[in-house]
Amino acid sequence: MNGFRNVVTNGQALREIIGTPSARAVQKERSTLDAHCRAFIERSPFLLMATSSPDGRCDVSPKGDAPGFALVLDEQRLVIPDRPGNKRLDGLINLVANPHVGLIFLVPGREETLRVNGRAWITRDPELLQRFVVQGKTPLLAVGVEVEECFLHCAKAFRRSRLWAHQQWLGPDALPTLACVLFDQIKPEGVTLQDYERDIEEGYAKRLY
Repeated sequence: MNGFRNVVTNGQALREIIGTPSARAVQKERSTLDAHCRAFIERSPFLLMATSSPDGRCDVSPKGDAPGFALVLDEQRLVIPDRPGNKRLDGLINLVANPHVGLIFLVPGREETLRVNGRAWITRDPELLQRFVVQGKTPLLAVGVEVEECFLHCAKAFRRSRLWAHQQWLGPDALPTLACVLFDQIKPEGVTLQDYERDIEEGYAKRLY
């Protein structure tokens, strides 16, 4: 039992419900990073990386840095530095076992996104890592991606969500802070909420790279 009714269970049924893609939607797919894809990546400060374990358990991880932090090596390859994080390694462990990866690149204010799918490897190549030094810090790892397909995705999701309509953005007090949420969920002993807040802010200030 999955808890849902009227479940669609095969591709043919999906096609009967949704229909077929337009010629343009099919023809826009590229197998290499052309000049337009490269320009988008060079201006993107943020991406989402989707991975999957061999048994199908999925993970999506945000990656962000200065625009162009994902480096395009050539029309078939790009590299993403692995900056310090929470050390859970959910996505990286997935890639070790299953190299298939999906990326979505965003550019602030731009309603289209760039989708890149391919195969990924975790690299420790010192010459490559040296190209990602920031504030004197060299990343320990990077994710190299061999592109299999890429294309621009239309703006409908952004139009519907009005994501960039900043006048409609929530105020800073609309949701509890990360420290408040974690403190409530974990309920640590011998630690105060102020300790959590101080530790998180210190991490932002001192451990971005």
